Amino acid sequence: MRRFTAPPQPEPFSAINTTPLIDVMLVLLIMLIITIPAATHKLPVELPQGPSGPVLDTPHRLDIAANGALAWDGRAIADAELPALLASIVAADGVLHFKADEAARYERFANVLATVKRAGVTRLGFVGNERMAFD
Repeated sequence: MRRFTAPPQPEPFSAINTTPLIDVMLVLLIMLIITIPAATHKLPVELPQGPSGPVLDTPHRLDIAANGALAWDGRAIADAELPALLASIVAADGVLHFKADEAARYERFANVLATVKRAGVTRLGFVGNERMAFD
């Protein structure tokens, strides 16, 4: 008669399974390869240069009303007058503060801003955006 013997139990491995470790390392390597170019991308920005003292210039103010009308230092002006006024600011290296009413059309804002840019104004500040500032 044959005797029944139980099959031998498998012995535990003494070596670690490295396949999951290699998978994780490959994923990390791919992530590193993808993120390094994005981290080294540079965006050229012209920062203001000059003395750090207080600015003593009295800024001029250009306003756009809700209906699209322009005002220069509180005085209503026509569109034809704007380039000459901007040229005087550029000649004197003056400061211009620009404020647009909330209800003004964006197209009007963009056209006036393009006129300011074409005139060569470099010292420009936007007024009335305090409510959009980050806390």
